[in-house]
Amino acid sequence: MSENPQVKAILEHIETRERELADQAGQFRARIEELTRQLGELDAESENLRITRKTLLTLPLPSPATGPDIPEHPAYQQILTALADAGRPMRARDLCQALDPPIPPKNTEGIRSKLKRLVSQGILIEPEPGLFARPDA
Repeated sequence: MSENPQVKAILEHIETRERELADQAGQFRARIEELTRQLGELDAESENLRITRKTLLTLPLPSPATGPDIPEHPAYQQILTALADAGRPMRARDLCQALDPPIPPKNTEGIRSKLKRLVSQGILIEPEPGLFARPDA
Protein backbone atom coordinates (compact mmCIF):
# COMPACT_ATOMS: atom_id res chain seq x y z
CA MET A 1 0.00 0.00 0.00
CA SER A 2 1.12 3.56 -0.63
CA GLU A 3 2.90 5.49 2.07
CA ASN A 4 1.17 8.69 1.03
CA PRO A 5 -1.44 9.47 3.74
CA GLN A 6 -3.81 11.12 1.26
CA VAL A 7 -3.76 8.13 -1.08
CA LYS A 8 -4.12 5.79 1.90
CA ALA A 9 -7.23 7.69 3.11
CA ILE A 10 -8.75 7.61 -0.37
CA LEU A 11 -8.11 3.86 -0.70
CA GLU A 12 -9.71 3.23 2.72
CA HIS A 13 -12.72 5.31 1.68
CA ILE A 14 -12.99 3.28 -1.54
CA GLU A 15 -12.83 0.00 0.41
CA THR A 16 -15.49 1.20 2.83
CA ARG A 17 -17.71 2.29 -0.02
CA GLU A 18 -17.18 -1.05 -1.82
CA ARG A 19 -18.30 -2.94 1.33
CA GLU A 20 -21.35 -0.68 1.65
CA LEU A 21 -22.27 -1.25 -2.00
CA ALA A 22 -21.74 -5.02 -1.66
CA ASP A 23 -24.03 -5.05 1.41
CA GLN A 24 -26.70 -3.05 -0.43
CA ALA A 25 -26.40 -5.31 -3.47
CA GLY A 26 -26.84 -8.36 -1.20
CA GLN A 27 -29.93 -6.83 0.35
CA PHE A 28 -31.36 -6.04 -3.08
CA ARG A 29 -30.64 -9.60 -4.27
CA ALA A 30 -32.44 -10.98 -1.20
CA ARG A 31 -35.42 -8.70 -1.88
CA ILE A 32 -35.43 -9.75 -5.53
CA GLU A 33 -35.44 -13.42 -4.50
CA GLU A 34 -38.35 -12.81 -2.08
CA LEU A 35 -40.30 -10.82 -4.67
CA THR A 36 -39.64 -13.51 -7.27
CA ARG A 37 -40.96 -16.14 -4.85
CA GLN A 38 -44.07 -14.04 -4.13
CA LEU A 39 -44.60 -13.43 -7.84
CA GLY A 40 -44.43 -17.17 -8.45
CA GLU A 41 -47.10 -17.75 -5.79
CA LEU A 42 -49.36 -15.09 -7.35
CA ASP A 43 -48.87 -16.59 -10.80
CA ALA A 44 -49.73 -20.06 -9.48
CA GLU A 45 -52.89 -18.79 -7.76
CA SER A 46 -53.92 -16.90 -10.90
CA GLU A 47 -53.45 -20.07 -12.93
CA ASN A 48 -55.57 -22.03 -10.44
CA LEU A 49 -58.34 -19.43 -10.73
CA ARG A 50 -58.15 -19.55 -14.53
CA ILE A 51 -58.45 -23.34 -14.48
CA THR A 52 -61.34 -23.16 -11.99
CA ARG A 53 -63.18 -20.64 -14.18
CA LYS A 54 -62.62 -22.79 -17.26
CA THR A 55 -63.85 -25.89 -15.42
CA LEU A 56 -66.96 -24.14 -14.10
CA LEU A 57 -67.83 -22.83 -17.54
CA THR A 58 -67.69 -26.34 -19.00
CA LEU A 59 -69.99 -27.87 -16.36
CA PRO A 60 -73.59 -28.43 -17.42
CA LEU A 61 -76.14 -26.14 -15.81
CA PRO A 62 -78.00 -27.72 -12.91
CA SER A 63 -81.66 -28.43 -13.41
CA PRO A 64 -83.96 -25.86 -11.82
CA ALA A 65 -84.80 -26.56 -8.22
CA THR A 66 -88.26 -27.89 -7.67
CA GLY A 67 -88.29 -26.88 -4.03
CA PRO A 68 -88.13 -29.01 -0.95
CA ASP A 69 -90.16 -32.20 -0.76
CA ILE A 70 -93.08 -31.91 1.62
CA PRO A 71 -93.53 -35.06 3.72
CA GLU A 72 -96.48 -37.16 2.56
CA HIS A 73 -98.32 -37.34 5.88
CA PRO A 74 -101.54 -35.24 5.61
CA ALA A 75 -100.74 -33.41 8.86
CA TYR A 76 -97.88 -31.57 7.12
CA GLN A 77 -100.17 -30.30 4.38
CA GLN A 78 -102.72 -29.22 7.02
CA ILE A 79 -100.00 -27.32 8.88
CA LEU A 80 -98.87 -25.54 5.72
CA THR A 81 -102.45 -24.70 4.77
CA ALA A 82 -103.21 -23.32 8.24
CA LEU A 83 -100.07 -21.15 8.14
CA ALA A 84 -100.96 -19.89 4.67
CA ASP A 85 -104.53 -19.09 5.76
CA ALA A 86 -103.28 -17.25 8.85
CA GLY A 87 -100.82 -15.23 6.80
CA ARG A 88 -98.64 -14.68 9.85
CA PRO A 89 -96.14 -16.62 11.95
CA MET A 90 -97.73 -18.93 14.52
CA ARG A 91 -96.74 -20.91 17.59
CA ALA A 92 -97.43 -24.66 17.84
CA ARG A 93 -100.30 -24.26 20.33
CA ASP A 94 -102.00 -21.60 18.14
CA LEU A 95 -101.57 -23.82 15.13
CA CYS A 96 -103.19 -26.75 17.00
CA GLN A 97 -106.27 -24.58 17.57
CA ALA A 98 -106.31 -23.39 13.95
CA LEU A 99 -106.27 -26.90 12.46
CA ASP A 100 -109.50 -28.51 11.38
CA PRO A 101 -110.39 -30.41 13.51
CA PRO A 102 -108.46 -28.73 16.33
CA ILE A 103 -105.66 -30.78 17.87
CA PRO A 104 -105.87 -31.34 21.66
CA PRO A 105 -103.26 -29.48 23.74
CA LYS A 106 -101.63 -32.79 24.73
CA ASN A 107 -100.61 -33.25 21.08
CA THR A 108 -98.89 -29.86 20.79
CA GLU A 109 -95.43 -31.47 21.01
CA GLY A 110 -96.23 -33.66 18.00
CA ILE A 111 -97.15 -30.58 15.97
CA ARG A 112 -94.04 -28.78 17.24
CA SER A 113 -91.82 -31.67 16.08
CA LYS A 114 -93.49 -31.60 12.66
CA LEU A 115 -92.90 -27.84 12.49
CA LYS A 116 -89.23 -28.33 13.40
CA ARG A 117 -88.91 -30.97 10.68
CA LEU A 118 -90.40 -28.56 8.13
CA VAL A 119 -87.88 -25.92 9.28
CA SER A 120 -84.97 -28.35 8.92
CA GLN A 121 -86.09 -29.12 5.36
CA GLY A 122 -86.28 -25.43 4.48
CA ILE A 123 -90.06 -25.48 3.97
CA LEU A 124 -90.74 -23.23 6.97
CA ILE A 125 -88.66 -20.71 8.87
CA GLU A 126 -88.43 -20.08 12.59
CA PRO A 127 -87.92 -16.29 12.90
CA GLU A 128 -87.68 -16.64 16.66
CA PRO A 129 -87.71 -19.70 18.91
CA GLY A 130 -91.10 -21.39 18.84
CA LEU A 131 -92.55 -19.11 16.15
CA PHE A 132 -93.04 -20.69 12.72
CA ALA A 133 -93.82 -19.13 9.35
CA ARG A 134 -93.71 -19.76 5.63
CA PRO A 135 -90.61 -18.19 4.05
CA ASP A 136 -92.78 -16.21 1.62
CA ALA A 137 -94.99 -14.74 4.35
